[in-house]
Amino acid sequence: MKKNACLTFCKLLLLLLAGSLTSAVAQKAAHPFNGYYEGDNLERIAFPLGGIGAGMVCLDGTGSLSHLSIEHKPDMNNYPYAFAALYVKGVENGARVIETPVPVWKYYVTNSSRGGKGTNFGLPRFRSGRFIARFPFASLELEDQGIPVEVTLTGWSPFIPGDADNSSLPVGVLEYTFRNPTDKNQEIIFSYHAPHFLAERSFGRITEADNGFTLVAYGNDNVSPKAFFRIFTDREAVVDHSWFDGRPRDASAILWKDISRGNLPATPPVRKKALGASLYVPVSLDAGEETTVKVNFCWYVLPDTTLSIGREGSTEICNCGDTCLPVYPYYKPWYVERFNGIDELTRYWVEHADVLRHRSSLFRDAFYSSTLPPEVMEAVAANLTILKSPTVLRQHDGKLWGWEGCDEERGCCYGSCTHVWNYAQSIPHLFPSLERTLRETEFFVSQDVEGHQAFRSNLPISCASHNRYAASDGQLGGIMKAYREWRISGDTDWLRRLYPSIKQSLDYCIATWDPKHKGVLEEPHHNTYDIEFWGPDGMCTSFYLGALTAIIEMGKELDKPVKFYEDLLKKGKKYMEKQLFNGEYFYQQTRWKDLVASDPVKVAEGTDQVDYSEEALELLEKEGPKYQYGTGCLSDGVLGMWMADVCGLDEVIENEMVKSHLLSVYRYNLKKDLSLHVNTQRPTYALGNEGGLLLCSWPRGGKPSLPFFYSNEVWTGVEYHVAGHLMMKGEVEKGLDIVRTCRERYDGSVRNPFNEWECGFWYARAMSSYGLLQALTGIRYDAVSRTLYIDSRIGNDFSSFFCCKDGFGNAGLRGGVPFVKMKYGKSDIEHIYVSGKKIK
Repeated sequence: MKKNACLTFCKLLLLLLAGSLTSAVAQKAAHPFNGYYEGDNLERIAFPLGGIGAGMVCLDGTGSLSHLSIEHKPDMNNYPYAFAALYVKGVENGARVIETPVPVWKYYVTNSSRGGKGTNFGLPRFRSGRFIARFPFASLELEDQGIPVEVTLTGWSPFIPGDADNSSLPVGVLEYTFRNPTDKNQEIIFSYHAPHFLAERSFGRITEADNGFTLVAYGNDNVSPKAFFRIFTDREAVVDHSWFDGRPRDASAILWKDISRGNLPATPPVRKKALGASLYVPVSLDAGEETTVKVNFCWYVLPDTTLSIGREGSTEICNCGDTCLPVYPYYKPWYVERFNGIDELTRYWVEHADVLRHRSSLFRDAFYSSTLPPEVMEAVAANLTILKSPTVLRQHDGKLWGWEGCDEERGCCYGSCTHVWNYAQSIPHLFPSLERTLRETEFFVSQDVEGHQAFRSNLPISCASHNRYAASDGQLGGIMKAYREWRISGDTDWLRRLYPSIKQSLDYCIATWDPKHKGVLEEPHHNTYDIEFWGPDGMCTSFYLGALTAIIEMGKELDKPVKFYEDLLKKGKKYMEKQLFNGEYFYQQTRWKDLVASDPVKVAEGTDQVDYSEEALELLEKEGPKYQYGTGCLSDGVLGMWMADVCGLDEVIENEMVKSHLLSVYRYNLKKDLSLHVNTQRPTYALGNEGGLLLCSWPRGGKPSLPFFYSNEVWTGVEYHVAGHLMMKGEVEKGLDIVRTCRERYDGSVRNPFNEWECGFWYARAMSSYGLLQALTGIRYDAVSRTLYIDSRIGNDFSSFFCCKDGFGNAGLRGGVPFVKMKYGKSDIEHIYVSGKKIK
């Protein structure tokens, strides 16, 4: 009996221990927000290196490179298989690729049916590592007990708020730091190896470079170079310009033989196609000594003469000033206009790299010295990588242009789409001069004399055609953003130049969607869900009221008449509060009769997303037009009020109503487990046991048979603005709950933490996360009045990143007393308000 009892007790003890161990392992495997990634959390990491509009190459969580996208378009499955290696003299099996083990999913990427032929997966690697991002820097610490040298890899590329040009360079750096922890000297050889990854689709050669080499790809004529990728180091290097001449498998075998034996092969360039090249740097490390070898990447790709996008209008831009400006027939990147070739680019980089690293580190240190919640810091920083992705282009004259996101081999949804880029809050604060070029494109180039604005701009930027609908949320949002850019820049002359077009734009919106001057958008109006809402709705009406508020403020500054807009604002506010609020949240009054617009079937003929079959016609009679939300609780339902707030405008809708709507969105739309959720659209944004904020729900019933498509999806850009808006209303913990739920999906094990996607990778809408900084701290600088505002939702002791047009640093409260400490540049603050009270 005692023996059985003892056995039972031992079994229970073992189970408890096993449970504790399992719990500990699970806890260890979980990624801490804004912390290190380890184990499975390394597998999907791809951290972009490159410049704004200059293309990218990603540093993976394992130390490899991926997503090589430098030819003015995305190339998500382009794995260059370049790698660094370490040889330690006198150590058995002392050679390693400076990467952690290959993730299992990569077994099935390149020639999977042929066992990964053509990859470097079969070479020895370090046994483990841990990765941490401190944007624009990212570091991987590698571990292997068989190697008596500690190794850390840091990747970075310039990112300096306010310095758009140096933040747009087509460059990246990998810094390999070696430390000798032993009590004796260690002789090592660092090497870097690159197959000619540019020549996979064309003829290519490898040419010389100081302490490195240049991969050169040629055009179809095999005579004219079209692309250059230069790899070089800051040390004296031995360079092998041409791997063993034979089959690729022969070259790989000889290459590893040289690496593993500590050879230093030196071969000159050959006047034919070369398979690859290597550089070798011998290093002697005394006991306790540490040294760093820097591998620099510079690329230069000539314009693609076939790259032009959009519905062509005019070949000249004539309404941007007094003269007409010629338009390039195809996209030419800014850096190609700035530099005359790879050599000039490289000289500039070598001369300025140290200074640009220092300034980039000032940004890193200022940003990460913030005391805000780690999930917020992670969400904001992760989406700054969008600026280094192929989502963003910068044309020859420096103007910004963007896709919505990136498909595998092309951009997704062209034209700096106004109703998507509405959400993006990082660029106007970090690079305000670039953001102003978007407003100038919208109001000067994409808008006609009637005020109709094409919500997708051409590439190259040129006058658009105007034979399609305008986007209500995009066009009205642009008016609020024009106000924001004016207050950030302090440039009233700029506003004065824009104002006639701003007024023209709003007058078009009124005539088109509110012809009866009710103060709400009643006529069918296109929006970010790629359909038209019929009848007044909370979302687009909130944009309308925000735009009216903005033009009233701008008009007063410029001494323009604004009474007409003030009257509309009063009517719209009353209508939205009295007729579009059900006591819990704002909704849509679906309406398709007694309008100026013809019936929905005829209107649908001018769209590319809506059509009516016989069955759909029956639904039209019973329920109304397809793709509405009606009585639904829409996560974007008061989006225009969030836009107004982040733009520095007052929210005109009664505060408790807006708060009630947001609390309803939190209550009804945030799901912690989607296992039983039905999503027939695009489910992999969030699915299974993951959580997410649904775009819409119908807690009071009345769901249309065909609600707007996307309604059952989860979009990170929407999650962030709802979270931020809740924080603004004092519901900080609920806002953080949404942020955590979102970022838990992007922990590196399933999705890349540095690539939030929607209709494409590195999706622009996700830059709404930057608004979380303002939401928590209320920090906003007004350059017109030279006033700093602080309205904290996180207490009287905090520090936050702060950026104005002339510099950046930190701002916050210490014991309720405001402080500002600039790290770079300057500020011209004359007044400070804390929670509405003037302090200075």
